[in-house]
Amino acid sequence: MASLPLLPGNSPDKHLDKEKFHKSQHFDISNGVAMLVGPEKPGIGGEPLIGQKTRSKYSVYPKGKGCDLPSWVAFDKQALCFDAYFEETVPQAKEETYRIRKCKIIFYLEDDTIKVVEPEFKNSGIPQGTLIRRHRIPLPPPNDDQFYNILHFNINQEMPLYSRRFMITDCDSFTRNFLTKLGVRLNDSTTTPMDPYSQLREDIMKSMKPLRPYERHDTLKQFLDNDKKVLRFYCYWDDTESLFGDVRKLILHYFLADDTIEIHEVIPPNCGRDHVSKFLCRSKLPKSAPSQLRQPGEVTDRTILNVFDSSYQGKRHILDNLKTGAVKEDFYKDCDLTIGTELNVWGRTVIITDCDEFTKSYYRCKYGIEDFTPTPAPYNGFGSEEDSLSSCQGLLPKPPQKDFQKFIAKDRYGLESNILNYLARMVTEDPVDKGRVFIISFYLSDDTISVFERAERNSGKSKQESFTLEMDKKCNYFVILANPYREINVVLFVFKFPRANVGIILSKLRSVPEEKQKEIKTFLSLSDPRNTGVIPYESFRGLLMGLECGLSEHEVLVLARSFSEREQSELDISLMLAVAQDFLVKKHFEDFSEMTKAFAYQDRHKTGHLSLKETRTICKAFHLPLPENLLISLLKKFAQGEEIDYHAFIMALNWLEHPAPPVLPDDILKVSNCILQIKHTDYEKLIRQDKANVCIGHNSY
Repeated sequence: MASLPLLPGNSPDKHLDKEKFHKSQHFDISNGVAMLVGPEKPGIGGEPLIGQKTRSKYSVYPKGKGCDLPSWVAFDKQALCFDAYFEETVPQAKEETYRIRKCKIIFYLEDDTIKVVEPEFKNSGIPQGTLIRRHRIPLPPPNDDQFYNILHFNINQEMPLYSRRFMITDCDSFTRNFLTKLGVRLNDSTTTPMDPYSQLREDIMKSMKPLRPYERHDTLKQFLDNDKKVLRFYCYWDDTESLFGDVRKLILHYFLADDTIEIHEVIPPNCGRDHVSKFLCRSKLPKSAPSQLRQPGEVTDRTILNVFDSSYQGKRHILDNLKTGAVKEDFYKDCDLTIGTELNVWGRTVIITDCDEFTKSYYRCKYGIEDFTPTPAPYNGFGSEEDSLSSCQGLLPKPPQKDFQKFIAKDRYGLESNILNYLARMVTEDPVDKGRVFIISFYLSDDTISVFERAERNSGKSKQESFTLEMDKKCNYFVILANPYREINVVLFVFKFPRANVGIILSKLRSVPEEKQKEIKTFLSLSDPRNTGVIPYESFRGLLMGLECGLSEHEVLVLARSFSEREQSELDISLMLAVAQDFLVKKHFEDFSEMTKAFAYQDRHKTGHLSLKETRTICKAFHLPLPENLLISLLKKFAQGEEIDYHAFIMALNWLEHPAPPVLPDDILKVSNCILQIKHTDYEKLIRQDKANVCIGHNSY
């Protein structure tokens, strides 16, 4: 054909089969406005112009084998399904500010139509179902003259459909395979965010559903083998840390038929407690108490009467275990119950102390345990520790045997009290408790201790208190009700103990070699350069502790007290008067005018002076509430020879007209204490062989 001349009829006509020869309209109306759209229109008969690209109105599908079939036949009843959601603002609601609405986007392959459906939620109050009916959806402006096709869809991308923006999260397996064969690279799937209000409603609905067992557990054989077989354990619960709490005795029953536990409380007669049927009702006891109590039926085993479907409860139990990190709730079994074991009974620590004979034989046969030594219960604060121990050794406790010979030898007899009395004060920074003085008595007959506080008017404290004492031997402290008391003075009878026996201490010092004795004399001479015969206690203690003759700290103190002299320190008269007025104020003594009349009546010659003896007698007659040593010291301060000016004495003590400045507790102790010093001339008597020449007398407080 190419060699034929270019004449009519010799070349093929490309318009032979063409039927359309119309010219496209170059004007159109968009949104009510007439505009020129010629550049986008095709040429004559709908053919594209030179350089013009056509826009496909429908998706491009893969060609089928054989003859081509129309799309409505090839893709009949085939659709792509995508999971999506959109966020909706809730402006007028107190429970929620926004909600997440899940939906499905269905794309029909036969005609590129789209349908959006929202699954219905029970009692939601929102119009649900079909959100967008099936039709071709145009693209957002400015491409609103075109429509969505298959190439616009992908996972994890946002698609605006009219006024809502949908987020595609996932698709089904058919959609994934179809898009992959088209060459579309799908993105990774994403999760739908949680709707707070929907989650709240879901929790409410779950709480309203009955709980079902989550596992099948046949306990018929265990019930038939172990019916009416119960293990009995004796235990206690220490509740002393709470207010008015004490040690509670309990009896634990373990039922072998179903591995349940019940606990009864042993209530003593006349204890003041209300009788309760059970301390713990019969049930399975978890090893770790949950944060909240289980609902009825939540951990119930499947039985003949409980055969409902447990799929929901099983899923919920698995989710709870995944959150808490537990696989299955663990309960106490018979292998966990042994003597001395601590059980967690819903937050209360119960300790097993003993068991009965059937329980012992059961553990011997099954576990081969032979040691069933009872564990003693802790001291309950009543009686002695021996009483608490005897109450654990049997159901009928017997009183513990006391040392009768010691009681007869050390019991009170005449003037021999056999009681060690200590004067003590509280070691504290509280100014109210600093001035409190206590008397600690140790009874040699039964090794018991009592603490007594002298009564003071309007002090707000009881006359006598009972305490629980613990002694720290290193620092010489008594710990009484968590309050420390330090010993400040002791009665002379304390030094009759073996460690306080001066004769035993002297026997240790006599073993010192002669070379050491010469060194001791040289040390004493250097420590007392003025030859006063007195050395400080610190130097004396360092000397004895350096001899390495086995003397303890207490023995050195006893020796120092035995060869010491107490000298009344020169105190300020104003401080002594302030302390005296403090005693008078606390005792509410106000009879100063009556004492002045008594002094004037006794003064026959009207000289204004009386002797020390007469002044002291009148003070004692009026029960002047001053310590004896303080009264004598004040009388000596006001004495002029053998007489005293009683007018000046009464005026100085009158706290109503001439009050002194307030004093501190340390000032009272400063006035009461004496200076302790050691005579080194008396030390030479310690190393002599003649025991009769040793002086053991000393002044006591």
